[in-house]
Amino acid sequence: MKKLILFCFMMISCIGISQSKYEDGMRKAFELWGSEKPWEAANLFERISTAEVDNWLPAYYVAQINVIYSFEEKDATKLKAQMDKALEFLNLAKGISKDNAELLVLDALWHTVWIAYDGQQYGMKYSGKVAQLYQQALQLAPDNPHVVFGKAEWDMGSARFFGQPLDPYCADLQRAIELFSTFKPETEFHPSYGENRAKELAEKTCK
Repeated sequence: MKKLILFCFMMISCIGISQSKYEDGMRKAFELWGSEKPWEAANLFERISTAEVDNWLPAYYVAQINVIYSFEEKDATKLKAQMDKALEFLNLAKGISKDNAELLVLDALWHTVWIAYDGQQYGMKYSGKVAQLYQQALQLAPDNPHVVFGKAEWDMGSARFFGQPLDPYCADLQRAIELFSTFKPETEFHPSYGENRAKELAEKTCK
C-alpha cells in the first residue's frame, strides 16, 4: 500500500513538473513574440510541440506565426518555405484536435495568403475553399469571435475586390466586437487575438 501511495505521489509530481515546464516555455515564447522576435518564438513553440505531442496549441502557434508573416513576404522562396512550415504544423495540430474552429480559421488564413500573394493564380483556386472553411468553423463555433470576425473580414475583402458595398457585413463585424467583449479563452495560452483589429476595421469601414 505504501509503495502504491509513493508511486502515485511520484506520478503527480512528474506531471506537475512537466506542466510547469510547458507553461514556462509557452510564456517565454509569447514574450519573444511580443518583443518582436517572432521567429525565435516560432522555434520555441516548435520545440514545445515536440515535447507536448497531445497538445495542439504549440503547433498552432508555429503555423500562425508562419502564416501571419507570410502576408507581406514577396520573395517566392521564403514564402514557400514559410507556408510549407505553416501547413506542416497546421496539419499536426489538426491531427491532435479534430473539428477545431480555431484551426479552420487558421487554415482559411493559410489559403488567403496565397490569394493575397497572387490573386490571378490562386484567387479562383482557393476562394471557394476559404469560404467553405469559414462556414465550417461557424457551424462548429457560432459564438467564437475569431470565427465571426475572420468570416466578416473575408467577406468584406471579397466584396471590396468585386466592387460591392461593405455595409451588409458591418453587422457581422459588430457582432464579433460584441463577442470579443465577453470572450474568455479556455486557458492563458488559447487564442485571444483580434479584438483591436476588429474595432479598427469597423472604424474604417462601418462609420
